[in-house]
Amino acid sequence: MSAIFYSDGDFEEKVLKADKPVLVDFYADWCGPCKMAAPIIEELAGEYDGKVEVGKLDVDANQQTAMRFGVMSIPTVIMFKDGKEVDRQVGFGGRVMYENMIKKVI
Repeated sequence: MSAIFYSDGDFEEKVLKADKPVLVDFYADWCGPCKMAAPIIEELAGEYDGKVEVGKLDVDANQQTAMRFGVMSIPTVIMFKDGKEVDRQVGFGGRVMYENMIKKVI
């Protein structure tokens, strides 16, 4: 399973109303640290398939959602559970940091 791509149009339905926790990587294609996070996010999507949804939101194409959650710098990775933010990592956190975010909610 690979990371899901979210948009302003489906974020509410696919993330906030999800029946499992959702890890969302807020990123942009031009962002160097985002490129470092991308393969880790993909790996986690596969490893935690069925337990946690893992996805990405392009902040350039989906500014409304990025603003709604106060994403000011990228990458920002936010863990949502039951429609609420429960954890946030601003800047590249590395695999251990992202995996710990997941482990806290499963």
